[in-house]
Amino acid sequence: MKLGLNLGYWGGGNDADNLALAREADALGYDSAWAAEAYGSDVATVLAWVAAQCPNIGIGSAIFQIPGRTPALTAMTAATLDTLSGGRFRLGLGLSGPQVSEGWHGVRFDKPLARTREYSDIVKLALSRQKVRYAGEHYTLPLPDGPGKALQLTVHPVRDHIPMYLAAIGPKNLELCGELFDGWLGIFFSPDYAKESLASIEAGRAKVGKTLEGFDVVPTVPIVVGDDIAACADPIRWYAALYVGGMGSREKNFYNQLAVRMGFEDAAKQVQDLYLDRKYDEAAAAVPREFIEQTSLLGTKEQIAEKMQVLAAAGVTTLTLSPFTGDIDERKATLRTAVEALELAGVGS
Repeated sequence: MKLGLNLGYWGGGNDADNLALAREADALGYDSAWAAEAYGSDVATVLAWVAAQCPNIGIGSAIFQIPGRTPALTAMTAATLDTLSGGRFRLGLGLSGPQVSEGWHGVRFDKPLARTREYSDIVKLALSRQKVRYAGEHYTLPLPDGPGKALQLTVHPVRDHIPMYLAAIGPKNLELCGELFDGWLGIFFSPDYAKESLASIEAGRAKVGKTLEGFDVVPTVPIVVGDDIAACADPIRWYAALYVGGMGSREKNFYNQLAVRMGFEDAAKQVQDLYLDRKYDEAAAAVPREFIEQTSLLGTKEQIAEKMQVLAAAGVTTLTLSPFTGDIDERKATLRTAVEALELAGVGS
């Protein structure tokens, strides 16, 4: 199991700290650094900046929003980042959610599986440096009866194949991830529920004659180091409440649905009701400690090492960490503790 760093969203006055954290991870030998986007900073600019400052670590988009870019632009950006970084880029894609897709990008959130399949097809076709011709339900290239012609990507990536990842939560999307992609970007990953998620991915792999061998399972996991588990869990409550309660509408919140499938149906409803009523403190308090413990790394170095063994046994191949507390020096120390914990666990690669 390798270690990665999730830098989250850029901006908000934390730019210098995020870069310092990326540099620390680079110096410690972390495998990859990932950045996110919603409706603020974009991932491509952030990753170019990080790659320029950190000469060794892999860089990954977690995620490029599918509704925010044409597939051809995504291929152009991926090829450019791979070239600028000397072959270190990993392309993570995701649909985002209906509120961002329709409210920010003006793209209907309909037929997400079919749209992702076509998008992936075109990105791969473009990155293979063939002339791009595609006739699908959602994308047609070139447009018929017009002046457009089939074009070929002019930038040659460093590698013949740029690894592609999908951020997926639901069973059908996980199956599609296994079928079409090289890795999975997971959130709220619980070893207790991993079999169900990986079974869907495995079903997708089987469709194309593949197994999980070589497939990269990459959950982002909050980490807080300390002697008191309950105290370590508290800072994560706000993050969990935001996603389980506030990401999406009452009818369409994929994170809430995941919590339900994980066995937290009553708590998921309570957190959502409170959050949507703008009772944010109460929503955070209503997140079950068991949910946080299942989906986070909490406690002493020894306790974190034990959890790392469990995660590796559950199928995690790249453990992407999100340090949740402290100033920049404390978060750097958290990254160092994680390296020591992985060595103690004996499951590093």
